[in-house]
Amino acid sequence: MTINKYIIIVLLSLSSMNAFSQLADGFVYVKDVIPDLDVELRYFTPNNFVGKPIEGYQSNKLILTKQTAEALKLVHEALQDQNLCLKVYDGYRPQQAVNHFVIWAKKLNDTVNKHLFYPYTKKRHLFKEGYIASKSGHSRGSTVDLTIIDGNTGEPIDMGSPYDFFGKESWVAFEKITEKQKANRQLLQNVMTKFGFRNYPKEWWHFTLRGEPFPNTYFDFPVK
Repeated sequence: MTINKYIIIVLLSLSSMNAFSQLADGFVYVKDVIPDLDVELRYFTPNNFVGKPIEGYQSNKLILTKQTAEALKLVHEALQDQNLCLKVYDGYRPQQAVNHFVIWAKKLNDTVNKHLFYPYTKKRHLFKEGYIASKSGHSRGSTVDLTIIDGNTGEPIDMGSPYDFFGKESWVAFEKITEKQKANRQLLQNVMTKFGFRNYPKEWWHFTLRGEPFPNTYFDFPVK
């Protein structure tokens, strides 16, 4: 082997190590665990309640703690038996992204996507009503926002409200939706609970792994 080839191999190895070290210990890229998972990180795009990409989201790569990714794989496989799949909108969320939300929430005149995500809620009430906070369970790495999609069409099944909709319409127990929408929400609840997740009752899409490995740690490495 020539010296030049040896240098190239060493540099490639260092590059791979550097890419791996971007994750905190105990975290994984979920696609490495569930290769066929549908991932659409909304905060990497302008399709969210802020209306622009969020700080800390540098790629559409879903990151979670290893235990959460492995539990999510069991959920995904169980749904595939019914010709259904998971679609994930958010997982690990850097603290800098949460800070971005807080700063945005204080700018009361910035309401570009209000008609889509919080048409019935005044922006000045987002803190009081619990939609925006200075800390998020997502930053601990074991919380996911997700839905179920049809295995044939790839389209999300009808949950009765959009993802990240700020209002009672998104509460799991909201009654003013159709029986089919209720059944769809219950299907998601049942399969997530079966494999070790607990739900946040005001957001049908929001689940946290029981016994999460970092219950008191809020991470801030970027999603890339």
